[in-house]
Amino acid sequence: MNATTVLQQTIPAAGDREVRDTLLDLARRSIAHGLRHGRPLPPPLAGQAPFLAEHRASFVTLTRHGQLRGCIGRLEAVRPLGADVADNAFAAAFRDPRFAPLGHEEFGQLRLTVAVLTPPEPLPVRDEIELLARLEPGEHGLILELGAHRATFLPKVWEQLPEPAEFLAHLKRKAGLPADYWNEAMRFSVYRSIDYSEDGD
Repeated sequence: MNATTVLQQTIPAAGDREVRDTLLDLARRSIAHGLRHGRPLPPPLAGQAPFLAEHRASFVTLTRHGQLRGCIGRLEAVRPLGADVADNAFAAAFRDPRFAPLGHEEFGQLRLTVAVLTPPEPLPVRDEIELLARLEPGEHGLILELGAHRATFLPKVWEQLPEPAEFLAHLKRKAGLPADYWNEAMRFSVYRSIDYSEDGD
């Protein structure tokens, strides 16, 4: 079962184009609202697309001139998709600690991507060799957890890191661990996503 099939099980009434346009418009309107009012767009009103009420996890990624400008999201579905996208879009623009808050002059230069995630599934492995063999490049998002260390890469990151060993090494460093580190206590989970981008990618 691929990611599109899983997502369509919870968003059965909307075609891809409708979902894409609705989510991207919501994300952009939330950023515009943040520029004016300093807070995310309020929760969608009744009567909007029904799939926005489904509890889903999402990430919103902002790029400017082809470079990352912010990326915020959550891995657990704890609120309606509409609220999740609106809040994550605002946070990606104004609360990503890697970047200064977005300025008005940058708004028109942004390109947005909304990733809607499938629920994470545990991936028990005996060692790194087995982990690398079970990863599906281009498909799997990966979560690494070890005590206070936790990090994830969205499936889209495979575009920059197409080799599983390289993908994993960079994820370890993101989690604050050495690239060659291994500990049997490390836990891994995988998920998939459907990405909706303003540029159509």
